[in-house]
This record gives sequence, C-alpha cells and structure tokens, in this order.
Amino acid sequence: MKNRGRIFLIDDEELIISMLARSLKKEGYETKIQTNADDVIDKIASWHPDLILLDIHLEEDRTGLDILADIKKEKLDTEVVMLTADDTAESAIRAMKLGAADYLTKPFNIDEVKIVIASILEKTKLREELNYLRKTGTASQAHSMVGKSPVMQAIIGKSQKIAEAKAQTVLITGESGTGKEVLARYIHNWRHLRQGDESEFAPFISVNCTALPENLIESELFGHAKGAFTDAKADQKGMFELANGGTILLDEIGDMRHNLQSKFLRVLEERQVRRLGGRIDLPIDVTVIATTNKELKAAVFNKEFREDLFFRLNTFALHLPPLRERRDDIPLLAEHFLSHFSHKYNKNVRGFSADALTALSGYEWPGNIRELKNVIERCVVLETLEIIKPENLPAELTGGFSRGELQEAKHINLPEEGISLEEVEKDLIRQALERVGGNQTKAAKLLNISYDTLRYQVKKYDLK
Repeated sequence: MKNRGRIFLIDDEELIISMLARSLKKEGYETKIQTNADDVIDKIASWHPDLILLDIHLEEDRTGLDILADIKKEKLDTEVVMLTADDTAESAIRAMKLGAADYLTKPFNIDEVKIVIASILEKTKLREELNYLRKTGTASQAHSMVGKSPVMQAIIGKSQKIAEAKAQTVLITGESGTGKEVLARYIHNWRHLRQGDESEFAPFISVNCTALPENLIESELFGHAKGAFTDAKADQKGMFELANGGTILLDEIGDMRHNLQSKFLRVLEERQVRRLGGRIDLPIDVTVIATTNKELKAAVFNKEFREDLFFRLNTFALHLPPLRERRDDIPLLAEHFLSHFSHKYNKNVRGFSADALTALSGYEWPGNIRELKNVIERCVVLETLEIIKPENLPAELTGGFSRGELQEAKHINLPEEGISLEEVEKDLIRQALERVGGNQTKAAKLLNISYDTLRYQVKKYDLK
C-alpha cells in the first residue's frame, strides 16, 4: 500500500492512541506514538511528520499548547491537530489562535479523524504544489483539463468563468467514466489558483451518495450532536462543516433518497446546517458541486427527484460528453496517461504507433476516459517495447484480433505457384465483415481503409 503520510500521535492515553495508530496504519499512514513530552521537539524535527495529533492536556508542567507554541517557534514544517476532552473547547480555540490546523473532541469518532487528516494533508499537498508551480512560473497550467476538441474547449472556458464567479452550486452530468470528478476538482483548483492566496487554499471533500449506508448518510453529511443516537458519544462535524471555506462534491446526487433531498435543498438555500439532534443552525461557506450519470429531468418526471432541487442545482450546469463524441481528444488523453504511468512505473514507453492511435481513436469506449486510462496503464505495465503497437492493445480494440493473428496477418508468404490478389482482398474483406457482424464502418477501420473504399469493394465483390 502506498504511504499516505507520516502521523505523529502524542497523548498520555496510550490505549487510545495505540488503537488510533492501528486504524491509521490500515489506511496506509506511517505512525509514531509518544505518551509524554520528553524530547518531543527534537523527535519531531528528526522524524519530519506530515501531521501531529497532540493532546492539549499532555502534562501539567508541559501542555500540548506549550508544545504547539514551540513547534511554531522552531518553524517545524508540520500541521497540528489538537485533541481535547474539554466540552467548552476554550483551550481548543486558544490552540487555533496559536496555529493549530484543527481540533478534535474526545471521545472522537475514528471516521471523523480520518476525514480531518485526509483533508489537511490534501490541503498541504496542494499548497506545496502551488508553491512549486509559482517558483517555476507554471501556476497557470496547474490542474489543467486534457482536451482540444471544440466541445471540451467550451466546457473548460465555461468552468473557468463559473469558478471565477465563485458560483455556490454547480451540476455536472455525463456518463460514468467521463471525468466528472476531475472537472469538479478543476473548478475548485482554478478558483483558488486565480485567488492566489495560499492561506485560503480550501478543502475539497468528496462524498459518494451511493456508498454511504442509508442509516448514516444524514449524520455523515450534516454531523450529529452528542446523544443524538445510541453511539453518538460526542459532537461530530458533518461533511459540510469539514468542507467549510472550500468545496463539497456530492457524487451521484441522482441516487440520494427522496426524504433527504428536502434537507439538502434547505442547506443550499439557507447556507446553514443543523447537526442531527442539534438545536442550532451553523452557517457554512461552501461550494456544492453535484454530479450524476442519471437523466435528472426524467427522474423529476418519474417523481424520483425533487423538481425544486433540480432547478436549484441546474443554475450552473455542465455536461461532459462521452469519449466517442470527442474522438479528437483520444490521442491527447492516451499520451497524457502514457506519460503518467511511464513515470509511475519507471518504464521507458515513449509513444504509440500510428496504427495503435487509429485503433484507440476508432474504439467506442463504453467505459469512457476511465476505460482508456485502464487500458494505457495495462499496456505500460505489461509491455517492454518503447512504442505501443496495435498488437499490444486488448483484442476488443482491434476488432477481436489477437496479437498472434495481427502478427500473422502482416506476414503473408507468396506461394511458388502464385496467388490471386483479388481473392485475398475479397477474403480479408469478408473476414472483417464477419468479425464485426456486418458493420461496414468498423470493418473499414479494421482494414485501415476509408468507408467509401470499403463500400466500393463490397459492391465489387458482391459481399452484401
């Protein structure tokens, strides 16, 4: 599992942080534990953690606030999240003023801890990337969308305008795999890159509406108050609160259950959330981007989706076309993924042959960009050649021909007695038509000839 970062846990309750460390290790984090303040600044300086979970009431003569102050004084490059059992959160507020990134109230929810850590580390990563891009003068190119087709250029231009206008609600539609989340992140990042203020580099929280259990989704989105239900042992922030000042992505909004849609609509209109079991409304400043592969107008007609919510979401709408409708972008995307995976797997794959690009561009791509990405990754991992050729591609991309058949088709030995070229041509055309079920467009692509040429040959050899 890829190392997601180093987490230093400092708390005198060893049982709690040991349990938390085990949970974080399962998520791919490297962890270190300490139960006292002995030489803690030196250990932080030598281990270089990405984030510290620090108990406020660590020791009477050296509290977590003292350690936090020293971390800031020594300018140690790490984020700090304070742990407190103080319900009044008075000391937590003092910690925030000293420079803590966030605080968690004990007893905390493990899932909330994971969300807070992931959000802070992503923000740190984006800030570091932005600093690098500014130093190299390439910040304007960061988080770019890949696409040169007219339809994609129009979408990119519209997305930039939406981001710069600080639109509070955006709806992105399109088939599965068309890159809806990528576009959502592009809007989020473009807005903050345009602002150019590192201190306001905001969180991006992604929520899959189909992945959350139905009995937990309301608590996960809006949070809950202590005692709201049996296991609610402490207040918990919801996704909207965690995304405050940034963006929350609600993936597959079309699958949100109907009785929750009314509460979501209230959040959009009033820009406030009320935790489950809570009594007060909490103001939020968050951009909501909703995505779906469903036809929401049809869902409204079938009473599966609220009409008023649809109109509220549809104020700024973007539709990503399937890859088969933007074939000009396929070579560009293929080269983009090739470069990415060649670097990732340390392989020296430099490009595609013309025939391979033709095969890639001619395929229908039912899985869209996600399928293309997976195909290129597979090629990079499995192949040893510097140039990817048609025989290196999956069989479905070359009309069902296997690598052996493609190699054999390229080498036809001329018999000593000679051969009828017309018969060979006729037989190859017949095989191609049979292979694709009579589809002349696909057969022409298999034979690398134009559609008009194939029609002429079909008529000439009476192959209808």
